[in-house]
Amino acid sequence: MDTDRLILRPWLESDAESLYRYASDPDIGPIAGWSPHASISDSLGIIRTVFAAPEVYAVVLKDTNEPVGSCGIMFSNGLHSANMTQREAEIGYWIGKPYWGQGLIPEAVNALLSRCFNELDLDAVWCGHYDGNVKSKRVIEKSGFKYHHTDHDAVSPLGDKRTEHFYRMTKEDYNALHINRERQTDR
Repeated sequence: MDTDRLILRPWLESDAESLYRYASDPDIGPIAGWSPHASISDSLGIIRTVFAAPEVYAVVLKDTNEPVGSCGIMFSNGLHSANMTQREAEIGYWIGKPYWGQGLIPEAVNALLSRCFNELDLDAVWCGHYDGNVKSKRVIEKSGFKYHHTDHDAVSPLGDKRTEHFYRMTKEDYNALHINRERQTDR
């Protein structure tokens, strides 16, 4: 998938060094519920396992061809946090700290939402963030998700209990959002 500034493509084993560069930062993983990568070998293992799942993409800058983050669509039969039905999915994402605040992840999420609703014909898409992850919350809000509920004492992949906030977008929400955006663009 291509956006204005990004290519979303499957992860390659040759991406391990770039993945480690950004995923080893202690400000990235723990707030999202995963441990910082400890080595390039650790990152390679993640590429071969977690990132080998269908619909998991490297967020690659068109200008440099470097992967600087990850995003993906998770279904009810795989690893996910939201309590969803078979025709729903959850979107997850992260990006390296040097790229925070540039609107790159909302751009990637927009591409994933288009895939979910226009190609995979899903009924709804979920997105969530742990309490305190204000950057992730901002992406969710920018992308047009609507707050749905909060789970207290949710166990993160790190094994600790956290408060997790969930947001949802239906296909109808998505279509209405894009009609409104087109109207604003036409003005």
